Amino acid sequence: MNRIIFATLLLYAASQTGECITGGKEAVAHSRPYMASLQWNGKHECGGFLISSQWVMSAAHCFQDGRTSGVKAVLGAHSLSDAEDTKQTYEATAVYNHPDFSISNYDNDIALLKLDKPITESDAVNPVTFQRESSSGPKESDVVETAGWGSLNNLGGRPDKLQELSIKVMQQWLCGRGDYYGTKFTSNMLCAADRRKDTCDGDSGGPLLFKDIAVGITSNGGKKCGSSKKPGLYTIISHYTEWIDKTMVQ
Repeated sequence: MNRIIFATLLLYAASQTGECITGGKEAVAHSRPYMASLQWNGKHECGGFLISSQWVMSAAHCFQDGRTSGVKAVLGAHSLSDAEDTKQTYEATAVYNHPDFSISNYDNDIALLKLDKPITESDAVNPVTFQRESSSGPKESDVVETAGWGSLNNLGGRPDKLQELSIKVMQQWLCGRGDYYGTKFTSNMLCAADRRKDTCDGDSGGPLLFKDIAVGITSNGGKKCGSSKKPGLYTIISHYTEWIDKTMVQ
């Protein structure tokens, strides 16, 4: 019995230290009213964020392998399981992946979902402003924020309630170094992380925010969340202003 308890404690410690920590905290309920849980068959798979009354932005890689049908966007949620009065659920009538999305390195990892009807705005459901081409984004060492219902550690444990995280933008040249991402890192990406702080599986498609403006989309990272040389990668939204505007008139 003592061996079982000891092994359990070791497993718990592994999930709480070193590279196995994503380092976030529970968000104040409904403090991020733009957050969307994208679900298939009632199960959270990716994040997204509301950018207008009928459009959600997310990551293109969430919709590979023909997963563009049967997607529901749950808005106004804090807990994924509780029956909250604030929740609004919509079907995605169309999913538009960027035509130049590359599965090999996740370049151009951006998607837009059109909801089946306009949302009902409330304190818990409200669009966020996203960065456009003419505006300036975060620079090296600037603190940015992200949120999601993704894994809390590399063991795959998922939270029920929305988590949030503050991290720092890293040097572009460093992320393109051979022992980091090398040539897979492109000018359409930025990387951001902090010691023991990172996004993880299930956070994909969520927003990266700078001064309350969405500047990036949670895209990809290393096989281990929190790995020092494989920080989280984020798609730079301002590089896609023309494509976004063109898509949203459909």
